[in-house]
Amino acid sequence: MGHNRIKIEFLSKSQNEGFARVAVAAFAAQLDPTIEEISDVKTAVSEAVTNAIIHGYDSEEEMITIEAIINENELTVIISDLGKGIDDLKIAMQPLYTSRPDLERSGMGFTVMETFMDSLEVKSDKGRGTSIIMKKIFNPLC
Repeated sequence: MGHNRIKIEFLSKSQNEGFARVAVAAFAAQLDPTIEEISDVKTAVSEAVTNAIIHGYDSEEEMITIEAIINENELTVIISDLGKGIDDLKIAMQPLYTSRPDLERSGMGFTVMETFMDSLEVKSDKGRGTSIIMKKIFNPLC
């Protein structure tokens, strides 16, 4: 398959979450994914972008960046914001924890990302933003 890469920037508007999900899915399509694999990627991207919009920027409109990289049969998706960052990453990544109970958030965002992707790494600097790095291997039996 080789190597390929895209980078997309968009405003942190909730309307752009669907665009981001579809854009990454369209890019991943060149890996000939199953319907289930593409659905997993869409779900994980949706959660990561929604987190950036709601938590990173507190619903202010700023830029979110998505990079997607294909290397052989592995897709890496990096979703970054320049928002407020995460106070305590260990606590934030616990299932059911939410910093915004007022919005009826489930606190399952990171758990969903971990479930649907093969790996998840979160980097965050207070006041400087957060990057979520997710990887998925396609057709692992090939």
